[in-house]
Amino acid sequence: MNYSDIQIVLQEIPGEISICFTITGCKLHCDGCHSPYLWKEESGKKLTDSLYTETLQKYKGFASTVLFMGGEWHCEELVTKLKEAKKYGYNTCLYTGLEEVDKKIEAQLTWLKKGPWKKALGGLDSLSTNQKFIDVKSNKVLNHLFLKN
Repeated sequence: MNYSDIQIVLQEIPGEISICFTITGCKLHCDGCHSPYLWKEESGKKLTDSLYTETLQKYKGFASTVLFMGGEWHCEELVTKLKEAKKYGYNTCLYTGLEEVDKKIEAQLTWLKKGPWKKALGGLDSLSTNQKFIDVKSNKVLNHLFLKN
């Protein structure tokens, strides 16, 4: 599994400070994608176990969530990384353009953002979006958290 970027982000999960791992190799190629450079699987650098663990340790007590932007195409590796994040006490989230993800992945998630990007419908901050931000445990759609007053 290769990553393009590791960042601390504040807006992708309302109320959470997240360590965001942007994974390369997306197969969806959504029309209007803002990150087509992520389509090439060989792009970026290898997300080694040691780098991942060092990152989790570095932000423990500061960040509250580990967020993967993609990576569901590496099911077993993603499940392992999500389990590791939970051992450190982090919440977990996956942003995917798929409508559904493997149940093994979903079982390790606190939140799941799913649905393909459709420019005409907008993102999570749009009332017309097709995308859903879900609390996995309760299966509640939490899109209202992204709407501006």
